[in-house]
Amino acid sequence: MNDLIGDGFASILVAGFLVGVVVGLTGMGGGALMTPALIFLGVGDAATVVTADLTAAAIYKTGGAAVHAREGSPNLTLAKWLILGSVPMALLGPWLIFQIAGDSPETLDDLLKLCIGFALLLAAATYALRLYINLRRVRSGAPEADPTPHVRIIPTLLVGAAGGLLVGITSVGSGSVIMIALLMLYPGLSAVRLVGTDLVQAVPLVLAAAISNIALHGLDWSILVPLVLGSLPGTILGSKIAPRVPQSVIRRGIVIVLTMSGVALLDKAGWAPLGEDETHPMLIAGVGVAMLVFVPLIWGLIRRTQGLPMFGAPTVTELDNVEYGERAHEQR
Repeated sequence: MNDLIGDGFASILVAGFLVGVVVGLTGMGGGALMTPALIFLGVGDAATVVTADLTAAAIYKTGGAAVHAREGSPNLTLAKWLILGSVPMALLGPWLIFQIAGDSPETLDDLLKLCIGFALLLAAATYALRLYINLRRVRSGAPEADPTPHVRIIPTLLVGAAGGLLVGITSVGSGSVIMIALLMLYPGLSAVRLVGTDLVQAVPLVLAAAISNIALHGLDWSILVPLVLGSLPGTILGSKIAPRVPQSVIRRGIVIVLTMSGVALLDKAGWAPLGEDETHPMLIAGVGVAMLVFVPLIWGLIRRTQGLPMFGAPTVTELDNVEYGERAHEQR
């Protein structure tokens, strides 16, 4: 028991709870927030953190997928082709990065931090794109509903493969990169079907990635246990309060946090353009300040192009609700 309750138990528990709340509020994947949070807490090296985060995700995503499967919301045919593309690459990814790094644990740690840093910047970009697409759907009226679209097999397999490789290496991408790809490939799927399909395909994806990473790096139970204990109630709480919480500040805040975390990890890993021998905290702070100023301004200008006032805050439920979008379209 003492081995499980180490010095970082409380901090991991709190981090897991807070990230769980955000996941419940927004529906985004937790890896994009939890992995950098654990790395910055210093509870383990990057490989250990990625392995624990993937294992925790396999646990709590299974519950979410079961709920959606019982309610009949996922498109199982689409999920099948995503899984066929993602699982082999999720198994291969950790071994590939291990072979590239060689026998040096320090090289592996720096390489993983670089990969996670770039993955976070990609997640921030795709998450921002998702916000824009959702806003367009709300203002223009949702595309014609198509709950069982013709599956575009090759693009879907490629999306699954790219997502599987990304998740297997970094634990980032199952709830952000894959989701935006589904939005663009299958615009007729409702929000609930998109989320359900993503959750169903994510379970074997993160499970395969977790198994591959455990085989390579082992599993640190002192990270996994508080992570699960914190994230589960946090996710439940976030889901409960999500319908009443304005989405604008939270979702734009996530884009800012992901960007700052990505830059910080690239800096920490000694990415060459930033310099290998020193860190740049003022640069990271400057990125944060610039985004705090410009992201609301840019988002406001985007809202203006859609016939909305520059500043406003529909809730998460309203933004993703087809009926709300139809009412907004009628009011234009």
